[in-house]
Amino acid sequence: MTIDATDTDRALVLGIDGVPWDRIHDWIVEGKLPNFGRLLEQGVAAPLESTTPPTTPTAWPSIATGVWPDKHGIYGFQRVESDYTQEMNTSVNLERSPLWEHLSPAIVGNVPMTYPASDIDGTMVSGMIAPSLNDRFASPSSLVDEIDEHVPEYRIGLNWYDYADDETRFTDDLASLVDSRRALMDHLMEIDDWRLFFFVYTAPDRLQHLIWDDDVILEHYEQLDAILGDVLDYVTEHEANLFVVSDHGFGPISKFVNLNTVLSEAGYLTPKAESTARNSLSQLGVTKSNVLGMVKRMGVDDKRVVQALPKRLVDGIAEQVPGEHGLYDVDFAETVAFTHGPGYVYINDTDRFARGAVSPAEIPSLKRELHDLFADVTDPETGETALSVHDGDDVFPTDDESPDLVIVGEDGYEEKTSLGDDVFESAGSKAASHRSQGVFFAYGPGIDARGTVEELEVVDIAPTLLHSVGEPIPDDIDGTVRTDLLASEAAPTVQAAGEERSSARPDDAVDDDFGDVEDRLRGLGYMD
Repeated sequence: MTIDATDTDRALVLGIDGVPWDRIHDWIVEGKLPNFGRLLEQGVAAPLESTTPPTTPTAWPSIATGVWPDKHGIYGFQRVESDYTQEMNTSVNLERSPLWEHLSPAIVGNVPMTYPASDIDGTMVSGMIAPSLNDRFASPSSLVDEIDEHVPEYRIGLNWYDYADDETRFTDDLASLVDSRRALMDHLMEIDDWRLFFFVYTAPDRLQHLIWDDDVILEHYEQLDAILGDVLDYVTEHEANLFVVSDHGFGPISKFVNLNTVLSEAGYLTPKAESTARNSLSQLGVTKSNVLGMVKRMGVDDKRVVQALPKRLVDGIAEQVPGEHGLYDVDFAETVAFTHGPGYVYINDTDRFARGAVSPAEIPSLKRELHDLFADVTDPETGETALSVHDGDDVFPTDDESPDLVIVGEDGYEEKTSLGDDVFESAGSKAASHRSQGVFFAYGPGIDARGTVEELEVVDIAPTLLHSVGEPIPDDIDGTVRTDLLASEAAPTVQAAGEERSSARPDDAVDDDFGDVEDRLRGLGYMD
């Protein structure tokens, strides 16, 4: 149902992963990014507050659905199961309808957490977490062959940590990646039948993790500014509203804080005792990180190795080979609490976990103890408070299965779930990481040009976009329709959200893709 009050029924979302508001705003004011400057002069701009914690797998679904993770169901790249195993989150796990199911036909390209591609009314090319350009990578699946023909060099992404010793190769490869991403966007722009066009560039996130240098970052943003110029011409031609958004911001870090080590030192977590096999391997210097390092030095793609092994075998190796993993190296029968994913603390209660050690009645008092424990973590070298601590019930109020606490590193620190030797360790080659404040710009016939406005939240994007093109807003939305940004004075129309979303694909359709790839790599300690 479309209602009156707008000058267009089309919207384009240009997503740019990890853009810091302070940096880009300064460069706009200095005249270094003319197309972003045009957005500020002829549209609106604002800081954009991310999810808590500010991470890619939580924020993009929140942008697309207008609800926080406790409603859309995706808390991270992985979720921890009751038996302490990990499973990948995919588009199948999204529990609320994204914009492309409200506004169609739609073109969706490279949006994180959209693999496997949904059978939408329109066209979809999935993004981050897709394991390969297989027949689930795009919808319709024939689009994969089109990509191979028109953009033969197309890659899903780059692992920034593979370039720690070669900055020049990294920036060159990243520029090529953006060029191929732009070629895909140009190809999709040849489709004229759409009401929503949603396309994401994730390269800034990759760059800034490894290189936090204004000159290098600005050069990359100049490449994005040129792309924005083409997008501005495109939305003008199609009389569409344009929303430019980032999932989170960015800032420099110098140290990691190992959260499971904090718990271990305080007696709330018990590392797994060294069995005869684990102790023998440890004495021989055989650890998870050393095994994978040896595989890489042999020139073998470690993803192929893990993919070729049965899941049960990889799990068994991960449990036997000693290391610092927050699940495989923990004795849960003797553990009160542990951390997993992006700074989530879980109390090991008997109702929730297979080897629970805590009665549900003890959870409230234990949460208070753990809150104080993490809030008191200070850098011994500087005396600075390193962590901010949030109650999971406050951050995720509608989900009884949400994490008990949420820990986010303060500026200069990044929280890690490793079970390291020390609480604090050097960030090494990782130069920067996520911050809460990203960016928002809007431009077009339905936008009231007024320059900088008050801060938005990521959940405000979907309802504001829908209202800008005359569509009703689902009644369970968490975000606010920012009518102060819009040319129309019409009040939003609300409609019942209906039943929770059911995926177009059965859950087992992706088991073969992920059972032996990224989640297994994390199980071996390759990733957190």
